Amino acid sequence: MIQIGVNIDHVATVREARRGGEPDPLRAAHDAILGGAHCITVHLREDRRHINDDDVTRLRDLVERTAGVKLNLEMAATSELIGIARNVRPHMCTLVPERRMEITTEGGLDVVALRNELADGVAQLKDLGMIVSAFIDPDPEQVAGASKLGCDACELHTGPYAHAFSAAGGDFLHKPVQRELERVRSAGQAIVERRMRFHAGHALNYHNVQPVAALSDLAELHIGHAIVSRAIFTGLREAVAEMIALMREAAAPNT
Repeated sequence: MIQIGVNIDHVATVREARRGGEPDPLRAAHDAILGGAHCITVHLREDRRHINDDDVTRLRDLVERTAGVKLNLEMAATSELIGIARNVRPHMCTLVPERRMEITTEGGLDVVALRNELADGVAQLKDLGMIVSAFIDPDPEQVAGASKLGCDACELHTGPYAHAFSAAGGDFLHKPVQRELERVRSAGQAIVERRMRFHAGHALNYHNVQPVAALSDLAELHIGHAIVSRAIFTGLREAVAEMIALMREAAAPNT
């Protein structure tokens, strides 16, 4: 069954706008779980612009008490972040690129060019018993590179697909949309053939998610901004439940 990881970074973004204690990401995670989330995803950035170290520790404690829910820590493969992962022990670490000036992650991690820099970090995380995923562009060379590193999963960057969908006015049959979706499908197949888990995420929303959710062998989607945005009007439980319903409807022919 396809699962959803709910990224709650932007709940912390709102909190940091006033440097206060609310809204609390822990409360957001609790509501997301009640809405059906299988995984809570957070990105602990170098500059701590939203999620902070204490959030990660408290979230790990929450999921530890919640059967069937895991914590996915998005992180750069730095010695500092690997040390935090060693102490907190999230269930999964997703290695992502990080640039200080970006608003959100702008592209996949180049695991081919950075193989030497990443190899030790991946090995350390795997030795600690964590699932290691790499957030990569849907490119066969990147899939092969992630496999050579020993990654357990690849999360494919769906941003280009989402942007093509938006530029086409939501026309799924528009050739650039179909082309980007095929890139994700093909890379997903390569991931599975290399015995890794096929994950996907970035810029997915309630309008564009179903063609991705319908792809064969997709194990997890990681979605944040769209769900947090919808939650302003509906509440987080309902926003998560609505996204899960769309995903399961799309995936039904594959089950």
